[in-house]
Amino acid sequence: MDKSQQNVKKIKPFDIVVFGGDGDLALRKIYPALYQRFEAGQLNVDFRIFPISRKLNFEESLINSIYEFVHKSNQIIDDETFQLFKKKIKPLYIPSNKVDDFLELKSMLAENVNYQTIFYLSTPSSAFGEICDALNRSKLINAKSKVVIEKPLGTSLATSQEINAQISNSFLENQIYRIDHYLGKETVQNLMVLRFANHLFEHSWSSEHIDSVQITVAESLGVENRGDYYDKSGALLDMVQNHLLQLLCLIAMEPPSILQADFVRNEKVKVLNCLKRYTNETAQTDTVRGQYSRGKVHDCEVNSYLEDLKKYESNTETFVALKVFVDNWRWKNTPFYLRTGKRMPKRYSEIVINFKTVRHNVFPIQGEIPGNKLIIRLQPEETIALVQMTKVPGPGGYRYKPISLKLDYMDTFKEKLPDAYERLMIDIIRGDQTLFMRQDELEAAWEWIETLTDAWKVNAQRNILYESGSWGPGDKILNSGHIWSTSSSNHENKNI
Repeated sequence: MDKSQQNVKKIKPFDIVVFGGDGDLALRKIYPALYQRFEAGQLNVDFRIFPISRKLNFEESLINSIYEFVHKSNQIIDDETFQLFKKKIKPLYIPSNKVDDFLELKSMLAENVNYQTIFYLSTPSSAFGEICDALNRSKLINAKSKVVIEKPLGTSLATSQEINAQISNSFLENQIYRIDHYLGKETVQNLMVLRFANHLFEHSWSSEHIDSVQITVAESLGVENRGDYYDKSGALLDMVQNHLLQLLCLIAMEPPSILQADFVRNEKVKVLNCLKRYTNETAQTDTVRGQYSRGKVHDCEVNSYLEDLKKYESNTETFVALKVFVDNWRWKNTPFYLRTGKRMPKRYSEIVINFKTVRHNVFPIQGEIPGNKLIIRLQPEETIALVQMTKVPGPGGYRYKPISLKLDYMDTFKEKLPDAYERLMIDIIRGDQTLFMRQDELEAAWEWIETLTDAWKVNAQRNILYESGSWGPGDKILNSGHIWSTSSSNHENKNI
């Protein structure tokens, strides 16, 4: 056996029960992920899928929808393979959380009493507690049970703790999988290898060598059909509180002693506890919040946020830029810039590590030498590029310019990269919680976020309008001087 595979947990037979089984998330992500792993031969054990719905006679339309969404994710479907996958799907109608309504599910799960059972709550978080309580009262939970929950996990520290308390009445912490799909992306996973398997980077991974870190998640879409949810959360809670903070943790964390779930999560919690809290003053100087107005995206006229909501007024932000500090020995005084927004010119997610410039310039004729950059593109084209200064060929002295040494995942590995949900579903089945948030980690993130939301309320900090199709509020630069760096693959994002 390959040594790299010795510590990989084996896949064991399972039943997965998907509440909200005919919903958008289940159709777009859960079923296609399971199908892809089945088609690849990784799900080579016995398993069943139980989509749960509160609608009568939904079975036929569900199977048709699953086929449609699997086709979108896979382009070409082998009909024989899909027919085998289809036989695994057992839709069930459960109209309420009464124990009697769970009897059929209980009877079917009892057929394979030795299987692990995964309860995937693809529902609003307001339903998590009631569903878990119904499962408990129906005696469907045992030592082999797991529960998977999706964000948003509350709208504040208090509501998050309330939801967790409801779930914890039925499940132990080691049975709870709080999912964040960003952590399943291949390039995010490669952060661990990039840092901890390369002496070149780990040796220079500190404030001594790094000038700043930028994390950008830009979306070209508006709120679409998520207006009701989004207007209650905004960009800060929808993106920063989970996705961007998780990326920050992976960049800033100390090396875990071993690559196991609690050792990794312990280091992430330490980072969150070291985040410098906002004050009323720093919230004004180190944060920007904005809301998109009318404009053009991809040469198409688009509405403002308020027009998308069909409302006259809303102070919900669709853009956030933050200057963040990790107050520990490794990162002291190194700013982390977090930025996310809707109705940007293009969709992309990227991490830029800006290294400091050389201490002594022996080529002064061209002015100051720009620092190197390590650019990690998460989507849509997964790449890693190291931007270094290189001599321009030709006589006449030393002329140089930045050139990228690039690792393109598709070109290098010559295969379709698995979707983030594919990896996360396999980790759930295996029982590996490394990529899933622990409750103390979630609470530490909320505690930090609330120093900002509280300051915004005290300051009555309003949104700055920005035109759709722009890179956000251009007249407010963080700390009156920070210019958002450009990467080799994205030269148009000049400012925040």
